[in-house]
Amino acid sequence: MPNAFNTHKTNPLSQYPQAWDRASKVKLLVLDVDGVLTNGQVFIGADGKEVLKAFDIQDGLGIKLLEQIGILTSIITGRSSKMVLGRCEELGIKHVQMGVGDKAVALDKVLQSLSLSHEDCAVMGDDWPDLKMMKGAGLKVCPAQGHEAVKEEAHYVTTNTGGNSAVREVCDLILKAQNRYEELLNQARS
Repeated sequence: MPNAFNTHKTNPLSQYPQAWDRASKVKLLVLDVDGVLTNGQVFIGADGKEVLKAFDIQDGLGIKLLEQIGILTSIITGRSSKMVLGRCEELGIKHVQMGVGDKAVALDKVLQSLSLSHEDCAVMGDDWPDLKMMKGAGLKVCPAQGHEAVKEEAHYVTTNTGGNSAVREVCDLILKAQNRYEELLNQARS
């Protein structure tokens, strides 16, 4: 197994060796929002409505890089948010399920619409509502600050926390495992 990770951090693949092979087969990356694409904080205004979410710019680039090689991205979240819709539009994420009570059912709908199987997808979640959605995924991922029960189910736990480049870490893993990382990096350099 190639070691394509930066040497300034501990290689997470040494702890999760099965992640490399699983990442090499991913065709769809499915993400929760709060605690995955954000740090999990929700700012509520005096009117009781959500007023702020912060997204990591490196996560966004990672998603765009996956798109360049034909890997799709989907958002499945229990909350509804105009900010999430705006971010999805900005990143070109077309498969968005918000206000979802049962994330596993929502994932089944997305997979059916794309003619993909559970084994074709990587699912990244951080807490109990994500467990059913992650159940049959080819690659189950949890950010570093995720709940212990989710970490126990994960094939890979990121070194970064949600909202702090955890998604980019997974995107890089997929790109490297599919032998596309260096190609894209060289394009960026030229």
